[in-house]
Amino acid sequence: MELLGKPFEKANLTFIPTAANVDEGNKAWLVDDMNNFRKLNFALFDSIDISAVPKGIWLPSFKKADVLVFGGGDTYYLLNWIKNSGLAKILPELLKTKVYVGISAGSMVTAKNISLATAGILYYEKYGKFKDRKGLSLVDFEVRPHLNSEWFPKVRLPYLKKLAEKIPYSFYAIDDNTAIKVVDNKVTVISEGEWKKFN
Repeated sequence: MELLGKPFEKANLTFIPTAANVDEGNKAWLVDDMNNFRKLNFALFDSIDISAVPKGIWLPSFKKADVLVFGGGDTYYLLNWIKNSGLAKILPELLKTKVYVGISAGSMVTAKNISLATAGILYYEKYGKFKDRKGLSLVDFEVRPHLNSEWFPKVRLPYLKKLAEKIPYSFYAIDDNTAIKVVDNKVTVISEGEWKKFN
């Protein structure tokens, strides 16, 4: 609410579930994420999949929103659609008056460069190798979510420490009870769980 500058009841939110499109299996976690925001009683709760509708439909929703929430799923897929839809070009201007919230993949795409080659080892190993990609350049660090999660057994501090020794960039490993707030390039970690910055 501090970033928003007004009560949830007087604000609009648009949830972008696009990253989850290609995830297989049970997506109850996506429903849970959406419900957690719905329970905050925003004046307007909209959900827009940027891969499914043209710019003429998603842009009015984005302009009306005070908060843009990019949900979790496949980082590579989400990044492709943010760029292919044209959103990447206008997002920095939109964020001058809006709050960006990223969940999992939604947070990973914000980096200047996304080291998908190493991220793939942690999250997408069964899909094969990924090439590193240029991200949205909204922040100058990378995010490695789901620290200590039962669903991602390699996202543990000892393993991340070994990865950090081989790569030059900074990244935050955060668990599911941790958020990273960035305002005017000032980084604040808000956590009720465990996190660690590497490099």
